[in-house]
Amino acid sequence: MDDAQSPFDGLLGDLLKILGGQAGGAPWFESARALAVGVATEGEAESNPDPLERIAYEQLLDVASRHVEDITGQRMPATLEVLPVTRGVWAVAQLDAWKPTIDTVVDAQAQATGASLAQLTQDPENSGVPPLFGQFANLLGPMLLGLQFGSAAGHLAERALGNYALPLPWPRGASISIVPKNVAAFADDWSLAIDEVRLFALTRELAGHAAFSNSSISERVTELLMAAMTDALASQAQIIEKMTSSGDPEALSAMLSDPDAMLSELVTPGAHASSSNLTAATTALAAYIDHVANAVAQKLTSNPSLLKEAWHRHRVTDGKGEQAAGALFGLDLSAKEVERGQLFISGVLERQGEDGLALLLRGGDTLPTAAELDAPGLWLERIALPELDSPEG
Repeated sequence: MDDAQSPFDGLLGDLLKILGGQAGGAPWFESARALAVGVATEGEAESNPDPLERIAYEQLLDVASRHVEDITGQRMPATLEVLPVTRGVWAVAQLDAWKPTIDTVVDAQAQATGASLAQLTQDPENSGVPPLFGQFANLLGPMLLGLQFGSAAGHLAERALGNYALPLPWPRGASISIVPKNVAAFADDWSLAIDEVRLFALTRELAGHAAFSNSSISERVTELLMAAMTDALASQAQIIEKMTSSGDPEALSAMLSDPDAMLSELVTPGAHASSSNLTAATTALAAYIDHVANAVAQKLTSNPSLLKEAWHRHRVTDGKGEQAAGALFGLDLSAKEVERGQLFISGVLERQGEDGLALLLRGGDTLPTAAELDAPGLWLERIALPELDSPEG
């Protein structure tokens, strides 16, 4: 059969037309945006949040801010705003927050993929592989990233209450985005008063903002994140190799049509030291954010025990978005890590109370290592030492 008439040639040509026509020279991001919105909305049109939702959160903002400031010792910006959004809008905003980090690895990933596939097409033993394969190689890596991160962001949007569904930095100056549909669903599932769940969700987001508005903490987490992503993307290289090694157009088409199937191969976090240290730092921060929200709920809600239990169940329930995004970043977000973070918080409270716990937000050098997360006493001893250097990742 003539190469121009082969089904593989047609598939590659169609994919190149789609990817080559995407705006901004960032095919991974455009793929991610489309998939994220589709997953988050289940393909249905979304109505904008009721304006009354924004009014409700604005009325809670002052009291929530004061209590978070009392516990954390961090001042909330007077200009901070709360923005109720739909799931689709939240998913795209999440991708925007991830983009600077992902961009730094996209080029390297694309180059590695291109080199691998170029070698395949130039090998005399693979003379039947279409010439378009080489062009497609330059776009395959970013496209796969787009599919994977888009799917993860879309599923994450189905459960996220606000910005800090994952304990990772958001861009500076970003408003706090709340997803009213998810807040209401959480309240309904547990028969909780909607105003109290709104307060809890807002308090949790303010605590996350207090942590990551510290540039030293954001920089340290980003540093750990980049190291862990480098290791996590090694798994992606294996997926690409699987897709291309056989030169089978049907196998390639099947994998590209099912991004969730590709994601399933990335869900298990790697056992790398970089991933362990990133997980330790973010596990501690997530547990502290929960602690602040629970402490405020204890003072201001009618049934704080039920609210705390409901949120714990929410955290330890395997969510497709959380696990998929965690795997892509090299994060372990399992129930075991949630429990581990809670034990760390309890251990610090027993030894030095809220004052000791607030030291967690002092800077990037006070984030616990993997070993310290399991030994809060050792963590307290280390941060009591003067002029510490950042722990090695």
